[in-house]
Amino acid sequence: MRALYLPDLDAHLCYHDLGGHEPVCVYLHGLGLASSADVPAIARHPLLAPYRALLVDLLGFGFSDHPAAFPHTLEAHAPTIAHLLDHLGLRDCHLVGHSLGGTIAIVLAAACPDLVASLVVAEPNLEPEDTTLSRTIADQTEAEYVATGHATLVARAETWAAEDPAMSTYPSTLRAADPRAMHRSAAALVTVSLRQTFLALTLPRTYVFGAQTLPHHHEAWLRVAGVAVAVVPDAGHLMLTGNPDGVARVIAASLPAPDRDAERVTPGSASPHGHPTAFVTVPIRPG
Repeated sequence: MRALYLPDLDAHLCYHDLGGHEPVCVYLHGLGLASSADVPAIARHPLLAPYRALLVDLLGFGFSDHPAAFPHTLEAHAPTIAHLLDHLGLRDCHLVGHSLGGTIAIVLAAACPDLVASLVVAEPNLEPEDTTLSRTIADQTEAEYVATGHATLVARAETWAAEDPAMSTYPSTLRAADPRAMHRSAAALVTVSLRQTFLALTLPRTYVFGAQTLPHHHEAWLRVAGVAVAVVPDAGHLMLTGNPDGVARVIAASLPAPDRDAERVTPGSASPHGHPTAFVTVPIRPG
């Protein structure tokens, strides 16, 4: 685990940097989840293991810090990922985002096209109608959710996990999440309007459904708009843990072959800017 210190926020953004060849895959998790918990089995799948992979825990989630003043809007989350990529000297990354992470990936691709070569987004929130859990959270005040709502959700998640293996890590990642981050991120998702932004992107885009989610009202217009649509079998919304093999195959199908002629990047090596990749200070990219 590595961490990038963001001085404007007095917070560390934590991530795994798994060595490999370019192109680089950057993984962003969903609401209440953590890339550090849910993505390793995918990123090290035999089809994806040759690629360098960054598994990022968003601020307020997983191992990353919980800055009290951070607003957790989409427009706030996306620049923190841009700062990490800037620090590591990375461009033309392949972003893989699940749910909230997919929505953030779309915002980042629109704001910083130099950083993003393609998108694979697994059931991201494009419109308010896409929200279920987020709506339940956002219908409470932040104070109510922090006081009792988060503990109630963790207890419900423990029940879900006992019934559904795809939910197995969710109680733990929920407990690690900052309740303020949960509520503020959920509040951002219930007002999201990104369909036109997503359609306006000119880079390769793959929208991923879990088979158990279908039929879905987005599927028809995505296909008409020329967006690649993939379906992960035997999985619902929590497809990363429900069928990691299926998710890995979808991601691999969207990527160019790894550049095995280029030097393999070793985690902990210096970035092109000469900085170590742990506990460094970088300015915030305007976003």
